Amino acid sequence: MADVSGDNAPGGIWDVIVVGAGPAGASAARAAADLGRRVLLLEKAELPRYKTCGGGIIGPSRDALPAGFELPLKDRVTAVTFTYRGRLGRTRRSRQTLFGLVNRAEFDQRLVEAAQKAGAELRTGAAVARVEQHGAAVPDRRSVAVVLADGETLLARAVVGADGSAGRIGKHVGVTLDQVDLGLEAEIPVPEPVAEDWRGRVLIDWGPLPGSYGWVFPKGDTLTVGVISARGDGAATKGYLADFIARLGLAGFEPAVSSGHLTRCRTHNSPLSRGRVLVCGDAAGLLEPWTREGISYALRSGRTAGEWAVRVAEATDAVDARRQALNYAFAIKAGLGVEMAVGRRLLAVFERRPALFHGAVTGFRPAWLAFTRFTRGTTTLATIVRTHPLAHRVLSLAGSSK
Repeated sequence: MADVSGDNAPGGIWDVIVVGAGPAGASAARAAADLGRRVLLLEKAELPRYKTCGGGIIGPSRDALPAGFELPLKDRVTAVTFTYRGRLGRTRRSRQTLFGLVNRAEFDQRLVEAAQKAGAELRTGAAVARVEQHGAAVPDRRSVAVVLADGETLLARAVVGADGSAGRIGKHVGVTLDQVDLGLEAEIPVPEPVAEDWRGRVLIDWGPLPGSYGWVFPKGDTLTVGVISARGDGAATKGYLADFIARLGLAGFEPAVSSGHLTRCRTHNSPLSRGRVLVCGDAAGLLEPWTREGISYALRSGRTAGEWAVRVAEATDAVDARRQALNYAFAIKAGLGVEMAVGRRLLAVFERRPALFHGAVTGFRPAWLAFTRFTRGTTTLATIVRTHPLAHRVLSLAGSSK
């Protein structure tokens, strides 16, 4: 590898600076550090910090974790209760674990620790104001300036943006978004008898708003209860959550945390890089459009971004840097981009025919088996649609229906 390290003392140049210490950023930092580069991981908050998220760890998430990483699981899911607008409930069970459940604060902290163990340096309380690739703050064309809110300027040979869909780095790159959803969630402590009733089982409710659904994820003595739907009618989404909690018989328990967040999916042609700056995870708008599952997308795109950021850092001129950045974009589009395209088709059908999905997964064994294989990570949504003629036909027919 070319020597692009510089000095890590003040005024020196880092190989890679990663902005944002969530799953995408921590994965990027670890991947770059594993390749022997000098890596700085910046996070504006103090860690650990709460994150609105169901915390489901499906197979693709598990497979993208560092070797030897111990998941801080709060529960292992072997059963799923499906309901349609609170009715027509059916519980389906599996002999094997379908997926695991974590608290994001603990999970994210362990990912950061894995990055630090690989050699990355962490700075918390470091809010980024902007990045610059030209101008007085940039000493040469092989450098990127990361300007912090307090005025300090850091230099790197490559930057990875993992600071969320509303962060500074995505704006610098020019990420564009075409799907925005509102997720609302409550962390509800419950007595042991209630917790025991939910242990090992989650609930998924196909909701009353177009494209909406709700969930209950058990985590020891706490239930994570949430709903998600398209942004635009916040009152209706709040009403769905309130009704959902009441139907479950949980309205009498005081939530420890009530929170909300927006999820944002990229347009299919949105850029993933600009010069020596790459984006991944939520900062790139990488999210499964139908389920709005983001952890696996963050882990996978973060790892890929960290690996390609090293190649960008090694590039000796703008042409080579752009070539490596385009290679990163191609890798993302060929993998996660294909998955997102299928997810968009599924969401379009689900918005019009949620009962079709409920009937399939509760009454059609091949659909349930496909669900189990997807959650375990032995297949993907794209593979299911491509290799199962019936799934492909149903999706095509339903998608063309009005």
